[in-house]
Amino acid sequence: MSLSPSRVFAELNAARPPDQPAPTMGRAVVVGGSVAGLLAARVLSDHADTVVIIDRDDPQVTGARPGVPQGTQLHALLPGGLFQLERLFPGFRDEALARGAIEAPPTARRNYLDGRLKVVVPDDADSLAGSRPLLEGLIRKQVLRLPNVKTITARATGLTFDDDAVTGVRCEVARVPGVERGDLVVDAMGRSSKLSDWLERADWERPVTRRMTVHLNYATALFRRPEPTPASTVVLALNTPGTGLDVAGAAFFAIEDGRWMAMMAGYGDDRPGRTAEDFVRRLREQFPPEFGEVADQEMIGDVQTYHHADSRRRDFHALKRFPAGLVSVGDAVASFNPVYGQGMTAAALHAACLSTYLRSHPDLRAPARHYLALQKVVVDAAWSLSTSADLALPHVDGPYPRGHRLSSWASRQVIAATVTDVPTARRFNDVVSMREHPSSLARPSVLLGALRANRRAH
Repeated sequence: MSLSPSRVFAELNAARPPDQPAPTMGRAVVVGGSVAGLLAARVLSDHADTVVIIDRDDPQVTGARPGVPQGTQLHALLPGGLFQLERLFPGFRDEALARGAIEAPPTARRNYLDGRLKVVVPDDADSLAGSRPLLEGLIRKQVLRLPNVKTITARATGLTFDDDAVTGVRCEVARVPGVERGDLVVDAMGRSSKLSDWLERADWERPVTRRMTVHLNYATALFRRPEPTPASTVVLALNTPGTGLDVAGAAFFAIEDGRWMAMMAGYGDDRPGRTAEDFVRRLREQFPPEFGEVADQEMIGDVQTYHHADSRRRDFHALKRFPAGLVSVGDAVASFNPVYGQGMTAAALHAACLSTYLRSHPDLRAPARHYLALQKVVVDAAWSLSTSADLALPHVDGPYPRGHRLSSWASRQVIAATVTDVPTARRFNDVVSMREHPSSLARPSVLLGALRANRRAH
């Protein structure tokens, strides 16, 4: 199925939950209770009599969850993601602020490229700053208060089938095996999803898994924040390859409880911030002065590190045979270099794909091809954004897509123009925040405007 990527993005950003739920199935089962699974459950609650979430972690656990090893790291909720969450949970922004999240309107966000401050882009795309546990906990609370959603703390072990359709999930509760039946099963098991193994075990084709090795090293630390309402709440700085610096990027966000959350990232053998002294030194030496001002505050706790070996995607859409009654969401389909902050927003867009698919009143006894086609557009967009940037890294050696040299040159022109040109920066921000498809940056008028801006700047 061929769909216009720009049209799909426009449709997903225009989609609204139904005013009156209209159940089209009796029971839906979601395997995995992280952000992607919770958002899928929220969508399903409008279309199923009962939604069951199977998760290894106790849903009452607060703070960083054991099943989310990167939960202590800095996370971004892009404007596109906040837009989708407000659609699913009216009042989400206000409740998040009441629980300590910090507003991040455009005027409070600052971006640096190689030490140069980018222009402030005057638009209405607000975002929120807060820790992953706060944002995920609020999503969980909103979902679990729905009367037709329940959770089971269990370990999923496989699927059940009836001919060419999935009919349920095998699971173990306290080592006692059982089956949760469902008219639709959603795989939200994350990067370590076992769905490919389960399909292969049942004599279905295994999807191709594509990988791009990046060897990202992440480090995050918390600092006291003396200002209750700082002028800048989200500050990011990137160093392009070849600058001679061993830290690729850094960011700090104002988060709940009067804290700054600061992050640094490096690649390969560059492992920034493994000790408090190293973390503070690099923030001061390799980034603009305001990073040093954060580093001058009291550090809370220890530096938390995380290693991201590769970006990966599973191409379920390319399978010639795919069982009915089954879809995947979130990192179970595609996970990206976390430096670009796409994870939660991509999960929200997958939920929008599921909503659009279910509102078309599909035949659940047939494979969800329309859903897979919609999701492919979202995955392709996020994948192209992250991997095109990763391919510029010296230690990454492909695979290179067709036309890489030309597209890479064009990308460099656009990114350089975002430092000084408001129209280019606005268009770029719309794409990075996943409100517009990346193809909008390939328009001749956009590239010509970027070239003119760069000529003026020099």
